[in-house]
Amino acid sequence: MPRKPRTFKPGYAYHVTTRCNNREFKLQRQECREVFLYAIKKALEKYHFKLYALCIMSNHVHYLIEPKQTDELPKIMHFLNWYTAMCFNRMLNRTGHFWEKRYFAEGFPASDRERALNTLRYIHGNPKAAKMRSTFFYEFSNYGSYEKLTTDGLTQWHPAFLKLGHSLDECARKYRGFCNRYKPKSKPARKCHWGNKFLAGIEINPRTSKGRKGRENDPKGKTRPDLSLRGCQVSELDEVRVISRQFIEANQAPWLTKNDV
Repeated sequence: MPRKPRTFKPGYAYHVTTRCNNREFKLQRQECREVFLYAIKKALEKYHFKLYALCIMSNHVHYLIEPKQTDELPKIMHFLNWYTAMCFNRMLNRTGHFWEKRYFAEGFPASDRERALNTLRYIHGNPKAAKMRSTFFYEFSNYGSYEKLTTDGLTQWHPAFLKLGHSLDECARKYRGFCNRYKPKSKPARKCHWGNKFLAGIEINPRTSKGRKGRENDPKGKTRPDLSLRGCQVSELDEVRVISRQFIEANQAPWLTKNDV
C-alpha cells in the first residue's frame, strides 16, 4: 500500500519526531549527540529554517521546525537523516537503516499560541517524563535557552514565548511556571505481542556467552568484533566541539559547572 502523501501549508510549524531503528538506544553516546548538533548546524546553513525546540533523547529526537519554504521540510529531514545515519553507522561500526521508517510530522499554524506553547512544553518535558532528569534542564534540549535567556547557536525563541510578558525576564518566568505545572505521563516501553501464543511453548536459550574484554563468543569459539566506538572524521572536527559546547553551556542547569558536563 502506498504511503499517504504529506500536506504542507504556508505559515505552519511542524512537530517532528524521528526514532532509531528497532527503537535501539543508539544516541546514548556523547559523541553521537555532538555530531547531531553539528548536522543541525549544517542543515540550518543550507535551508535557513527556524528551529524553535530540540530534544535529543537516547533513541529518538524531537524538533519544532518552521521551514522557510512550504515544501522544504522533506528536504530538511532527508538531509538530517541521511547525514547523521552516514556518520553514526561509521562511528558505531554498523550497517543498514539507522532511522526507523519515515519521520512523524504534525503541523499547526505558527500563529497558534496555545498549540505552540503546549508543543514546546511537551518537547522540553521529554527527559523528565522519561525519568532521565528531575527538572526540565537537559544538556541536549534547548529548554535552558528559554528559562535562562541564553543563545545556543542553533535555536530561537518561538513568537508565542515572546508574547508571554512585556519583558524577556517576564517571558522566561511565566514559561518556567507553565512548565512546572506540567505533569507528564510516564512512557512505558512498547511491546510487540504478536506471536506470543506461538512462542509460548518454545524454550529460547542464549546463543552467546561473554568472553574477555566484553567481547562475545559464539558456540564455535569464534570471537565477534568489538563494537566500541570507531573513529569518524566528522566527530574529530574542531567545529563539532565548538558547536556542541556552546549548545550544552547555554542549556545546562544553572547550578552545574563546566566540569560537571
